[in-house]
Amino acid sequence: GVVETNWPDEARSFADADPLTDKIGQNVADFLAADMKRGIIPSTFLPLQSGVGNIANAVLGALGRDKTIPAFEMYTEVIQNSVIGLIREGRIKFGSACSLTVTNDCLEGIYNDMDFFRDKLVLRPSEISNNPEVVRRLGVISINTAIEVDLYGNVNSTHIGGTKMMNGIGGSGDFTRNAYISIFTCPSVAKEGKISAIVPMVSHHDHTEHDVNIVITEQGVADLRGKGPKERAQAIIENCAHPDYKQLLWDYCKLAGDKAQTPHAIQAALGMHAELGKSGDMKNTNWAEYVK
Repeated sequence: GVVETNWPDEARSFADADPLTDKIGQNVADFLAADMKRGIIPSTFLPLQSGVGNIANAVLGALGRDKTIPAFEMYTEVIQNSVIGLIREGRIKFGSACSLTVTNDCLEGIYNDMDFFRDKLVLRPSEISNNPEVVRRLGVISINTAIEVDLYGNVNSTHIGGTKMMNGIGGSGDFTRNAYISIFTCPSVAKEGKISAIVPMVSHHDHTEHDVNIVITEQGVADLRGKGPKERAQAIIENCAHPDYKQLLWDYCKLAGDKAQTPHAIQAALGMHAELGKSGDMKNTNWAEYVK
């Protein structure tokens, strides 16, 4: 049934940007500007897809501030506050999505300025906004948030510790697999450094290494395009892992050896997660425990 009501829409808000998310955002902007300078991205730029949350807001804010990147379009699933602000500033020319996730004040501003937004926003069914053929044809650059990334570029974006659901996969899988360039962002550590977002093996698998091109944390950028598994591991550890965890991850690589195409010490692959459950801090992981 349909019930007519005057009850206002309830919108959600996200945490404000902070130095860490700003750094991640700037790393994304610098990477995209460099790819455009190299001719990998056309000088007119390409449509962007972005996930939601405070990191996504910071990324879009950095892209809006970087004037070496021309005004661009959004072809995404969800539009949030930062997109609306950038449309008002002329940094985003047009936004296509299937829903708005904005604060109440932002939504009211759109309603009050509908004449301005009428040719700058369109909401489509998800069958169109997330259509793989359309995403591929437009050459969309996807930017989504990871919970954790493993040494070979596999991404967990939904489950904490592989068991506790934090959020659904949403449309990130649709965009990641079909994007011209697929990017995942995350802070390198969580819980005051007790959890590393870079791990030997993800505890839950949402996006495979075959679909993930770029990993970006506040530490830097790992470009995985054209790299083999061992080269990926080196790029991710050196460029994206927190300094507190680099040696621990290199020690895991030594334990895994170098004989296999994709080296893993299966008995230890989730050792950092196991240590987190035991002591509450991944830094306490002792690989010697897994050597027979």
